[in-house]
Amino acid sequence: MLGNGRLEALCFTDGMKRLCHIRGKLRKKVWINQGDIILLGLRDYQDKKADVILKYNADEARNLKSYGEIPESVKVNENATFVEDGMDDDIEFDDYSEEEEDVVNDIDAI
Repeated sequence: MLGNGRLEALCFTDGMKRLCHIRGKLRKKVWINQGDIILLGLRDYQDKKADVILKYNADEARNLKSYGEIPESVKVNENATFVEDGMDDDIEFDDYSEEEEDVVNDIDAI
């Protein structure tokens, strides 16, 4: 994402990075994140620029992958997580009983 409704996208067909403009119909209704599969409309008069026409959801992207429309090396994000694998294993929660809550409330009343 570059701001002002623009982004940089990598095209699967020719491997070229293009500066893309998100069209007005999608601008504030469809949020595009890094790693999303999008459909671009190439411009006849500007080879380095394109327009975002559609954002594919995970099911549509998997179908495109099975039909051979996008390369097998592309990862289709089923569940977007912001924590790397194994980083949340060390999180522990303390047990907090109602008796302790009553003690805390009694201290607050003093």
